[in-house]
Amino acid sequence: MSTGVTISSISDYAILGCGSVGYAVAEELVEQGKDVSIIDRDESRVESLRDQDLDARAADIRDAEIADLVADRDVVLILASDVESNKQALEHIREANDDQFVVARASDPVSGDELSELGADIVINPSSVIAESALRALESGELEYNASQLAGIVEETGTQLAIVTQDSPDPDSIASAAALQAIAGHLDVDSDIIYLGDVGHQENRAFVNLLGIDLVQWDEIEDHSIYDTVALVDHGTAGEMELPVDIVIDHHEAETEEGVEPEFVDIRPNMSSTSTIMTKYIQEFDMNVSEEVATALLYGIRAETLDFKRDTTPADLTAAAYLYPFANHDTLEQVESPSMSPETLDVLAEAITNRDVQGSHLISNAGIVRDREALTQAASHLLNLEGVTTTAVFGIADETIFLAGRSKDIRINIGKVLDDAYGEIGETAGHSTQASAEIPLGIFTGIEISDGTRDTLLELTEEAVKRTLFDAMGVEGSSEGSNGS
Repeated sequence: MSTGVTISSISDYAILGCGSVGYAVAEELVEQGKDVSIIDRDESRVESLRDQDLDARAADIRDAEIADLVADRDVVLILASDVESNKQALEHIREANDDQFVVARASDPVSGDELSELGADIVINPSSVIAESALRALESGELEYNASQLAGIVEETGTQLAIVTQDSPDPDSIASAAALQAIAGHLDVDSDIIYLGDVGHQENRAFVNLLGIDLVQWDEIEDHSIYDTVALVDHGTAGEMELPVDIVIDHHEAETEEGVEPEFVDIRPNMSSTSTIMTKYIQEFDMNVSEEVATALLYGIRAETLDFKRDTTPADLTAAAYLYPFANHDTLEQVESPSMSPETLDVLAEAITNRDVQGSHLISNAGIVRDREALTQAASHLLNLEGVTTTAVFGIADETIFLAGRSKDIRINIGKVLDDAYGEIGETAGHSTQASAEIPLGIFTGIEISDGTRDTLLELTEEAVKRTLFDAMGVEGSSEGSNGS
């Protein structure tokens, strides 16, 4: 094919072998206004095609003359059901012309490889195409069914729907909740977005404030009985709420609490974010997505996939492409560049000073902290140090050791590392690139906390946390106070 020519600009096609597949292709091309010439050895079929005003002639595609018959065509589609005939036709065409764009039909992967070796530009296998089409239809039908089930449960709400995020919600959890709230509104159902912990990370606070998302703290609600339907988004447990759970939507496989049997569960580990799942529901409900919800969902997807650099799936990309025109990109830029609070700056400074670097692994003690979310920002910033691929920053607050881990080393799953180190004595959460841990302070020391014992506790905690974590990372013999300088 001549350089600079694109398929969309081509108008001359030849179809060799016009069974059911060839006929379907011919119909579509003619519908698009293309000039299509059909060659088939079955004379009765050719006559039938001519009766439908199609340009068809009878010839055996296995004969050498086939190359001359299609010489004036830019694209040749060899679509006979007999693969051996397709091979012979392809050989004759390639002997005569290397420039024509040729699409050839295979019957299996082996014949597909053979056709490619003979010079086919594109090889199609109808069985694979049918299977992919069936899976797409199944996915579409499943989504339609799920949307109907979800709508039925939401519409049964008598007073108020409670949409519960993670205890300390991240962008994916917040965005997913905002999307479900929009769907509830579309179904004329009132709802509140509820969280049990706090919105600590500055980026998350900026996200909520700039988009005007109204989150309600569980402890500030006077009458919990108003919620007769409860939905969990981006997590699988209701914690201390003690309300029956009706809906769970998440992209992580999670162990549900004992006795919790939601009526509706949609968990899809094949998607990288719950925001992706909720975008699919927004589309299925054929809603006009608001700028705020579109911006939230797009940011949720980007945050969960590290701007499409981590565990990104085609579904995440198509969801982001759908949301992109509706999102406010100035707001996204503001969310991604929040100002750093004095507390975060102090924690970062302390973490830099106390860093202990072993190879490419860094662990640091930030001491007593007021804002534990500052630990995650410190861990992310320290990951930018030269030669460092994995970081962990910990601090003490409320008689608990809080630890934030980050990694860009593909050989390490930081979530599993923290679980190996502290899973039996505390709570851990996360995945391959970011994770967190909470450990009761007394587990490590057995010392009662007071002003007089605080410094001793810090020293004992630092030694115990670092030794346990370096061991879990596979680092032998940590140095004493190496700061990487």
